[in-house]
Amino acid sequence: MEGNINFYSVSADGRVVIWRLIKNELQWEDVVQVSLPGEMTEGVEGTRNNVISSGTCIGFNPFLEHLFLVGSESGHVYTCSKAYTKHFLNVTKNHHMAVHALRWNPFHQNVFASCGADWTVRIWDHTLSDPMFSYDLNSVVGDVAWSPFSSTVFAAVTADGKVHVFDLSVNKYESLCVQSVIQKKKTRLTHVAFNPVHPLLCVGDDRGTVLCLKLSPNLRKALREKNKTNESEKAKMEKLIQFVREPLLELQTSSGGKHPPPTPPAITT
Repeated sequence: MEGNINFYSVSADGRVVIWRLIKNELQWEDVVQVSLPGEMTEGVEGTRNNVISSGTCIGFNPFLEHLFLVGSESGHVYTCSKAYTKHFLNVTKNHHMAVHALRWNPFHQNVFASCGADWTVRIWDHTLSDPMFSYDLNSVVGDVAWSPFSSTVFAAVTADGKVHVFDLSVNKYESLCVQSVIQKKKTRLTHVAFNPVHPLLCVGDDRGTVLCLKLSPNLRKALREKNKTNESEKAKMEKLIQFVREPLLELQTSSGGKHPPPTPPAITT
C-alpha cells in the first residue's frame, strides 16, 4: 500500500481509521478503537464489552512514524502505534473534560502539548504519566500550537477571545503575552498556527474569521536566532525536561505508578 495517498481520521465512536486512495477508489481500514480504561458493559449472553471513548483529535509524532496520540471527550489521552491494531500502548487522564488538540513538539520527539475544555494547556513528556507543566487559562482552550523556530515557544487560543503566547525558557510559570483579539462578543477562538517564515500568528474563530497577528519584538528573538540548529533547540527543551523529570519519577515511584494525590509536582499556574 506504500505510495498511495492516505490519511487518518478519528470519530465519536472511538475508531481511528486509515483511508487510502487506490485506483480512484477511497478504501478504509480500522487502526484501533479507544475505550474507557477499566469500564465494561454487559452484552448479549453475559458477554462484557469495553465502553467506547469518543475520539476528538489526533496527533502524529514527526520523529517516530508509528507513534500517534488520540484525545477523547472524556479527557483521556491515548498513546497508540500503527503496529498494534487491537489495543493502545498507554492511556492517561489529566484533563477533566474534552481534549481539543494534541500537538507534538517539532524539535523533541518525546514532548507534546494538549489543551481542552477544562481551561488548561498541558505540556507532556510521553514517557511520563503526568504532565510536566500545566496552565489554567480561565476559559475553554480551543487550540495550541508549537512555534516552528523555538522548541520552548507555543501559543494557545481561548473561548473568551484571547491569544496566549508562552516561552518556557524565559518563564515557566506564566505566559509572556496575552492579547484579546475578538471584535464581536461571544466569538470563540478555535484555531491557531505560526507562520513558518515570518513573525506572524494566524488565529481562527467560530464565525469563520481568520486574523493574522504580528508577534511583538520580545517574541521575535527566537525567530531572529533561527539559524540555531535543531540539536540546540532539542537540548534547550531537554534541559527543561530534566528540571521536572526527577521529582515526577520520584513521586510516581512512591505512589506505585499511579497519579498521586493531591497535586503533581509539575508547574501549575
